[in-house]
Amino acid sequence: MSGNATGTGPLLEVEGLHVHFPVHGGILRHVVGWVKAVDGVSFAVRPGETLGLVGESGSGKTTVGRAIINLLRPTVPGVRLSGAIRFASEGGVVDVNGLDRAAMHPVRAEISMVFQDPYSSLNPRMTVEQIVGGPLRIHARLTKAEIRERVLALLDRVGLQPQYASRYPHEFSGGQRQRIGIARALATRPKLVVADEPVSALDVSVRSQVINLMQELQEEFGLTYLFVAHDLSVVHHISDRIAVMYLGSLCEIGTAAQVYGDPVHPYAKALLSAVPQPDPHRRRSDRIRLQGDIPTPLRKPSGCGFRTRCPLAKPSCAEKVPELRDVGGGRLVACPEV
Repeated sequence: MSGNATGTGPLLEVEGLHVHFPVHGGILRHVVGWVKAVDGVSFAVRPGETLGLVGESGSGKTTVGRAIINLLRPTVPGVRLSGAIRFASEGGVVDVNGLDRAAMHPVRAEISMVFQDPYSSLNPRMTVEQIVGGPLRIHARLTKAEIRERVLALLDRVGLQPQYASRYPHEFSGGQRQRIGIARALATRPKLVVADEPVSALDVSVRSQVINLMQELQEEFGLTYLFVAHDLSVVHHISDRIAVMYLGSLCEIGTAAQVYGDPVHPYAKALLSAVPQPDPHRRRSDRIRLQGDIPTPLRKPSGCGFRTRCPLAKPSCAEKVPELRDVGGGRLVACPEV
């Protein structure tokens, strides 16, 4: 964990975020439905903090990250976004969700992203120097010599030799490529880094190296992380707080010790029980096996999205979406039954 979160106001505040993707059908490709990928998510991240956002595949966590850096409207035609994404930029607090491309330009230097797949997120036709220096050419008023100097310094900081600057991505391993992606993310000295499953595509032996590097860089550069992942053990290692997401909604938020050590929400309990434990005496029966499959975001259940698989579900759970409420110690849980 970073351990350097301050008591100042939030650097990032997401309030009532909804992201709905259109579904097209028929000969004329009309919109026939909407995928509710994110359905009313709210949370805040303080300066210097790492907030881990966890959940199964399809829970909407990556969509939240892409909404924060305002990548959805330019890349997904017809997407519907509502809610506020307030970011404390150098020029004052701005609602990223309401910014067009021109207004977003100065903010992009303060928010960056480390992508999940180091094999597809780097342009194979560009050298490492061109890749890492790309954000500087767009956002920084530096000479070519100054850009090269910063690129070489960043490569050295992430553990890559200066002579690698002239090479191409295919010449590197997965772990080295991810280091290049991290160097690119840090080029403009951002305040906030959205890390979208940055180690899930790497070998197990390399994951800890990259995680440790990210923690060192956080301390050195004063970074704030939104760390998106499905591996609770990795998130527990790096995060100050953890937010658990299911089918587009948050079900529990608390400190890493609270959520990992003693989860309260039924889904969080099931998610934690699936984490492998190096304990030969642990019984298989300790694992919570949920009944049924995850509902499709195209046709979410009414009320609580988890009620169709929840062991505590009651008829009243179908009536309204439960709100996050404080159950003590700063922990928020979206379940009236706990």
